[in-house]
Amino acid sequence: MSAASFLGISAAVYANSYDDLIYSIGFRVGWPIITFLMAECLRNLGRFTFADVAAYRFKQTPIRAFAASGTLVVVAFYLIAQIVGALMMVYVLFGGMTATTWVQIIEACLLLAGASFMAFIVMWQFNFSPEALFAKPVEVHDKKSSIMGPGNFIKDPILAISFGIALMFGTAGLPHILMRLFTVPNAKEARKSVFWATTWIGYFYILTFIIGFGAIVLVSTNSVFKDAGGKLLGGANMAAVHLASAVGGNVFLGFISAVTFATILAVVAGLTLAGVSAVSHDLHDFYATVFKQGKASSKSELKVSRITTIVLGIVAVVLGIVFEKQNIAFMVSLAFAVAASANFPVLFMSVL
Repeated sequence: MSAASFLGISAAVYANSYDDLIYSIGFRVGWPIITFLMAECLRNLGRFTFADVAAYRFKQTPIRAFAASGTLVVVAFYLIAQIVGALMMVYVLFGGMTATTWVQIIEACLLLAGASFMAFIVMWQFNFSPEALFAKPVEVHDKKSSIMGPGNFIKDPILAISFGIALMFGTAGLPHILMRLFTVPNAKEARKSVFWATTWIGYFYILTFIIGFGAIVLVSTNSVFKDAGGKLLGGANMAAVHLASAVGGNVFLGFISAVTFATILAVVAGLTLAGVSAVSHDLHDFYATVFKQGKASSKSELKVSRITTIVLGIVAVVLGIVFEKQNIAFMVSLAFAVAASANFPVLFMSVL
């Protein structure tokens, strides 16, 4: 339940409506795969990172280099949409996994509460009638009735299948999600954890769809939320934030803004932990084995880890600025594409 999902999916629905439901479905379907295929096997292996799991079955040196590189690429793409700079590095450095877990618990509860309230008010505006909710956007949207069918985003069946596969298997290959399966006490708790995650995430994605349709009616028709050129103030990703103002005024706008920032903080905390693990644990072993033939000093290894971590943060910030105007759900899908094509196949073969 990231800021990319909350802001990105609702903004995508605001722009293209029905077609962008593929984001919610693709992200959601990945979780049963983790539940029934990955969770117990990964926990039983007792390894620490994705590279540890892959190296359990394959040759250590090349697979660690590949796995660590794949993790860093996925983390970098994901951070593009949610980077908050040095603040998060300091937070993770001193708080670690415990602090990251608590901030994720708190932000999840607050985000679900805020999104539920927004969806409730939107449905109340239409007398809790889904038919009325879907009919009104057709009248006010620039694309009229085409928003209720495919074609505005997904142009053909091949694209739909490939994009859906990337989102589905990419979810099962994200390093900061896989890391969570290594922190629970046993395989039973791993399955239980993923089951509850799947339940609440599914509910959350339903809310984002309602919020997107609500934004079409309550935001796009209100000039207060647009600039002189008729575009949303703050960019296309601000549809959900403006809707918060429309349904709850400035007080609720402040709440949603704070929760969104907390959500970014929580997700980036997990991503940073995954990136730091890849650098300090996986690339550490690769560097010591390949470049130093097992003779690397702890000082030189620590130096390499720090440099790589700093470079990762700089790359994410630069790319975040370059792709500032892109829909953040689309930017995150790039990370899912890499995770699906690189991480998941190796992971799947490792646990068979």
